[in-house]
Amino acid sequence: MEYYQTACTIIDQLRARDDYLILAIETSCDETAAAVTRGRTVLSDVVESQIDIHKKYGGVVPEIASRNHSLKIEATIQEALLQANVTLNDISVIAVTRGPGLLGALLVGLCHAKALAYARGIPFVCINHIKGHIAANYIIDPTLQPPFITLLASGGHTEILKVDSFNKIECLGSTCDDAAGEAFDKVARVLNLPYPGGPEIEKLALTGRVNQKLPYPFRREKHLNFSFSGIKTAVINLVANAKRKGQELASADVAASFQALVANILTRNTIEAAKRTGINTVALAGGVGANSELRRALEHSCAENQFKLILPPKRFCTDNASMIGVACFEEIKIGIVPSGLEVDADPSLSCII
Repeated sequence: MEYYQTACTIIDQLRARDDYLILAIETSCDETAAAVTRGRTVLSDVVESQIDIHKKYGGVVPEIASRNHSLKIEATIQEALLQANVTLNDISVIAVTRGPGLLGALLVGLCHAKALAYARGIPFVCINHIKGHIAANYIIDPTLQPPFITLLASGGHTEILKVDSFNKIECLGSTCDDAAGEAFDKVARVLNLPYPGGPEIEKLALTGRVNQKLPYPFRREKHLNFSFSGIKTAVINLVANAKRKGQELASADVAASFQALVANILTRNTIEAAKRTGINTVALAGGVGANSELRRALEHSCAENQFKLILPPKRFCTDNASMIGVACFEEIKIGIVPSGLEVDADPSLSCII
């Protein structure tokens, strides 16, 4: 109780300031990440990826991810402090991802944050991973203020979010089945491409042509939801039919056609959401946001409609701790209280308020 009261006092003192340092920790999936931030400024950003470890399994193995987080987290934090040229004595708040994500992976970061915060007598604040992705847009545009429309596209989520404030977020459309990143991974597997599928499909599509006819889901519907399962199944059928007939199928053309369609669908619904709400600022979030075809499609459509587009650098689209630190700063500004030592990870945590 004494620790928590002290933490509350510290947070109250920091609320009107923007010069304090946050140590951020992110371990929601297969990247062990740490960063030091000040306000919306990133002082250091360290990411230890596990892609090479999970590649041979064709996807993330939760238990292996958790074990590797445990092995890497301390060194990752120390590297983040070193790159920022600070020590733990300079840190005022520790921010950590609470969810959504893999339970075991989340617990590694959360438990480490609790221990550090308690030992140092400083607050720690639990952050929603999705709100972290939204906050990545504040890094590239420190002047950004709500309201704005965010396209969230990742391996686990595909949503169009109306951000009225950092604590008032409305979902305008979401996937009814596969997330966009999940569909990329599944199509990559059908084309015999390694994990992770998104970058591999993008690479292969560079030499392909958009000449394969694939179904466009919900074309005549008025809602803003997504569906990628049918497109994935169409690709599976394309490959299977060609094999059965002994025909050679140009994988690069399939990759280019699939990627172009997904980018078109994501962009079309996002622009429609902006038009319906009268909001002329569009932001991008999530790992699929690193896809060059999607970024080009958004740039073209936003320019055509005279919308302002915020595109975080690709390294801030994929999982990182800088976005968690900046999200923490935003949460403190709007009145969040520090987390108690009894708080647990929440793999299904929602950001819809």
